[in-house]
Amino acid sequence: MKHGKKYSEAAKLVDRATAYEPTDAIALAKKTATAKFDETIEVHIRTGCDGRHAEQQIRGAVVLPNGTGKTVKVLVFAKGDKVNEAEAAGADYVGGDELIPRIQNEGWLDFDVVVATPDMMGVVGRLGKVLGPKGLMPNPKAGTVTMDVTKAINDIKAGKIEYRLDKSNIVHVPIGKASFTEEKLEENFNALMDAIVKAKPSALKGQYLRSITLASTMGPGVKVSVAKY
Repeated sequence: MKHGKKYSEAAKLVDRATAYEPTDAIALAKKTATAKFDETIEVHIRTGCDGRHAEQQIRGAVVLPNGTGKTVKVLVFAKGDKVNEAEAAGADYVGGDELIPRIQNEGWLDFDVVVATPDMMGVVGRLGKVLGPKGLMPNPKAGTVTMDVTKAINDIKAGKIEYRLDKSNIVHVPIGKASFTEEKLEENFNALMDAIVKAKPSALKGQYLRSITLASTMGPGVKVSVAKY
């Protein structure tokens, strides 16, 4: 893959053989974000888990203390009093059965997170084939299947992110924007790593965290030392 001049210049700042301390890695990821837009800083964590085994799955959510820098649109499936509660809490869209054809047939996906009350999961289940592959299916572990829709919406709007293993057993998570201060990015990174370390499956034998890489949307990867984890 051929990279542009900006990427090549940025890549020269990073020593590929070095695993940096988190503070230095964050500074480098910020420095190498040279695109014209406010790039997202992402963390990619390669684990020793085997996601094909249910007991080695990692999935959960963490509220980043400084948010993600992104405005998140929340869709809530609810009925009765919970509709008003969700609207009052600032949900972008609230509904029930009537939303199914819109999502299934019209391909409407103008939302980033889906929250559902437990009594609506029968309805939401019909959207499994659409929402599942996009990682949008509500899940009790992530706190998105709940009767406390106010808390769920507030947490998400405040910067709650979900983490889970992909097919290669890697976790990909945004921890903010390149415009954030290094301190804010580091606070977010630490909050994420605390959650990931706590999520270690008890069934796992061998090394849990194999590698951690930080990168901006268009920038080169910066290796982070896994020693302290």
